[in-house]
Amino acid sequence: MFTRVEKDSLGQNNIPGEVYYGIQTLRAVENFPISGIKAHPKFVWATVMIKRAAAEVNFKLDLLEPKIAKAIMQASDEILSGKFQNQFVVDVFQAGAGTSHNMNTNEVIANRAIEILGGSKGDYSLVHPNDHVNMGQSTNDVFPTAMRLACLAVVPELLNALINLQKELFLKAKQFDHILTSARTHLQDAVPIRLGQEFSAYAAAISHLQNFLQSTSEPLKELGIGGSAAGTGLNTHPEYPKKIVKLLSQKTGFDLKCSDNLFAAMNSMAPFVEFSGALKAIAVELIRIANDFRLLSSGPKTGLAEIKLPAVQPGSSIMPGKVNPVMAEMLNMVAFQVIGNDTAVGLASQAGQLQLNVMMPVIIFNLLWSLDILINAINSFVDKCVIGLEANEKNCHYYADKSAGVGTVLNMYLGYEKAAEIVKESISSDKTIKEIIKERGMLSKKELEEIFALDNLTTAGIPGK
Repeated sequence: MFTRVEKDSLGQNNIPGEVYYGIQTLRAVENFPISGIKAHPKFVWATVMIKRAAAEVNFKLDLLEPKIAKAIMQASDEILSGKFQNQFVVDVFQAGAGTSHNMNTNEVIANRAIEILGGSKGDYSLVHPNDHVNMGQSTNDVFPTAMRLACLAVVPELLNALINLQKELFLKAKQFDHILTSARTHLQDAVPIRLGQEFSAYAAAISHLQNFLQSTSEPLKELGIGGSAAGTGLNTHPEYPKKIVKLLSQKTGFDLKCSDNLFAAMNSMAPFVEFSGALKAIAVELIRIANDFRLLSSGPKTGLAEIKLPAVQPGSSIMPGKVNPVMAEMLNMVAFQVIGNDTAVGLASQAGQLQLNVMMPVIIFNLLWSLDILINAINSFVDKCVIGLEANEKNCHYYADKSAGVGTVLNMYLGYEKAAEIVKESISSDKTIKEIIKERGMLSKKELEEIFALDNLTTAGIPGK
């Protein structure tokens, strides 16, 4: 195999001749054979976007030679178009603060820029990873900025998934609005409710989560780029921070702004904790909805069976004909993982010390992982579960008729004590509330019809009055 020799402050090493990364990336690959998981494509995009913007700004500030700046920008554009993705080889569990990822990016861009200028990979006299590609930067301000940009780039996908879920739940709410069933509190019979009302609550909850996700995304738009190593801006042009933030806003379409305090924007992970909290909130709500779907579809003969979930695969290797709520189960497992990821984000965020949080790589890995699996899980849940979900009207009406909670509507006519007696008799005799009232002649037929009318039972007010 053809190799080239590269050296750094620790010595020299042989690098495969065809690769675009260099000696510092190779050291990281050798040092961190941990998970086999490489940088998320959106994180690569975000880091390269910063490198491109830095080269353009430094060129306009007369700090970077024009031909070098243009070569760096062209190399960056090629990567942003999707090329050289296989050259980002550092494990997500790596050197603290993400120095390995930053240098991987610097080396790939530098070596491609060298080729653009007619040189051979590894000839850093033409374009240097540190002196040119990393000019005016430090891992310490690049990495947290890339974290923000990567999250902002993926958020719209999650929002779209939530909007689609909300829409389909709302359609089910309209479809099921005429179906009367029994509410359950403490898993015991409660007052009547329309099945559509249950589903409208799910849709509303998802709508609130969209707002929460958007609000927690806003602090991510405040960047600390330009703070350099510790927030002081050492080795950067005084105009560099504002210019690069403005350029990044133009290139990404995000409404970015320069932080009023670069120290805080670089060392505090609080915005990511808050953002992760929104993902956790989404996960918690999805668990609740998935659990309700599993419970409401339980059976089909010995459970509640108020709804029927689409059959997407056989449910047992031994029990013929068995079908399980697998899409809801999958959603549960994904949500559990997101909650675990939030714990990792929280622990890593509090582990920062003084001017730097060295645990940033594990924070962004978990955030992007949570975003990806939430997006995929929600979309699959909608397509293979919610859209094809059906109501079992017969069972719903049976529960509404038999529910002891129906007795609540009698409070304003018979009083709580008498209503309680009727409920107890209904439970012990297996007669319905209406049957007992008819037998005792406690209310007229007309009164019963008015009191137990669908709209009267499930809307605000006193039934029949």
